[in-house]
Amino acid sequence: MSGGAAQRLYVGGEWVEPDGGHYEVVNPADESVVGLAPEASRAQVEEAARAAAEAFEGWSRTAPQERAAILDRAADVMQREFEPWAALARAETGAPTGIARGMQVGVGVSRFRRYARGALEPVERGLPPQVTEAGPMGRASVLGALEVRQPVGVVTCITSYNNPWANPAGKVAPALAMGNTVVVKPAPQDPLSVFKMAEALHEAGVPAGVVNVVSGASVEVGEAAVDSPYVDMVSFTGSTGVGRRIAEVCGRSMKRQLMELGGKGAAVVLEDADLDAAVLGIGTTFSFYSGQICTAPTRVIVHRSVYAELVEKLTGYLAFMKVGDPGERGTVVGPVISGAHRDRVESYVELGRTEGARIAHGGERPVVGDGRGFYVAPTLLVDCTNDMRVVREEIFGPVVVVVPFDGDEEAVRLANDSDFGLLSYVWSGDAARAFRVARRLRAGGVGVNTIGRNMEAPFGGFKQSGVGRDVGSYALHAYSEIQSIVWA
Repeated sequence: MSGGAAQRLYVGGEWVEPDGGHYEVVNPADESVVGLAPEASRAQVEEAARAAAEAFEGWSRTAPQERAAILDRAADVMQREFEPWAALARAETGAPTGIARGMQVGVGVSRFRRYARGALEPVERGLPPQVTEAGPMGRASVLGALEVRQPVGVVTCITSYNNPWANPAGKVAPALAMGNTVVVKPAPQDPLSVFKMAEALHEAGVPAGVVNVVSGASVEVGEAAVDSPYVDMVSFTGSTGVGRRIAEVCGRSMKRQLMELGGKGAAVVLEDADLDAAVLGIGTTFSFYSGQICTAPTRVIVHRSVYAELVEKLTGYLAFMKVGDPGERGTVVGPVISGAHRDRVESYVELGRTEGARIAHGGERPVVGDGRGFYVAPTLLVDCTNDMRVVREEIFGPVVVVVPFDGDEEAVRLANDSDFGLLSYVWSGDAARAFRVARRLRAGGVGVNTIGRNMEAPFGGFKQSGVGRDVGSYALHAYSEIQSIVWA
């Protein structure tokens, strides 16, 4: 299927016409139509969940080597189709070419390779013999025990719009590696890339029903994928508000959950920091998916003695960032995902102004080409305080706020005074001091003098940033249940 064709649903190993017709997927860079996505009915979502449930027994008993081979073959297909699928990802998301290639399709390929190996990782281990008192005589008996990781069952994977390759690959690949079956509900803004992933798995020989993909612009599609009685677990990436609603529904039937939700990353810049390095790290907020990333260091908390210098350096950095068509050479900041989201981000910039923040850079709507597309100027809001909504709420766009502090205790207090706790960051020339501060931050991960992530380290959040951990071996754990087998 070409990117511009009318896409069909993937249910029970077949490509089927959607009951609800199709809707347009729009390129946020120029507002052209990328393709037509299928609108599933509730009955079709239920059919997909039932197909996954029926396929579970056979797939969960499939040899790990066979599961690994299918994941590897799917990665081979993705690699073969790399360029056209990267072009599709760029068109759906508005991401610059380098990000569409490296951080979208490229990461998708690498995650399928990683979890092909993961399927072969040991999932059983013997536990130390336990000595227990048993029987009326109090006789001691030594029991053997085995810890076994079993697949959860049918997993609904609801993916985010900011990365239609890395995000679903990070759910589907480890879930399949552990022997689960999946129903994937992609974000309505850019579902076509996820269907390409299904094409790769289909060509790789995944058995019918093991992978199902249902899309739709209606909230009913996602709701049906969550509350189906055939579903045992929901893995969701998206906003905290939607995550709360999903958790409520899952709670009624005790479905397992993996939630990667919002973020408002604190970037603590101590007075002895390398300010140029800090600026480069903070600057990725503007360039990486145009700020549409929950791990971004959007809340800069900087020592008052270097506050003016950091603001000056950040302002200078922004002056050289090209906002433009993601397909053009030199573009650093592309569009946000939709006109509605552009309006939301711009409303926060205006809110910051009314709350008393000063706009050090940006704030206007850039005009690119013929004026079409959903572009937001990279914006720096300074002289902020922690009670402002622009500091407390996730904006999810190319906007950074700056708050001053006077000492380490105040820095930690300000950083932790947030509803979110996904990733935070510390910059300091004193490694021991930086680690002391990092250990006190209420965040699932902390980068010290870096925004880089170790992709084998556990990933997830504190507070309203989510529930559970994934990435690396932790993703295998997330899509499994522990079973203890004890024998005499």
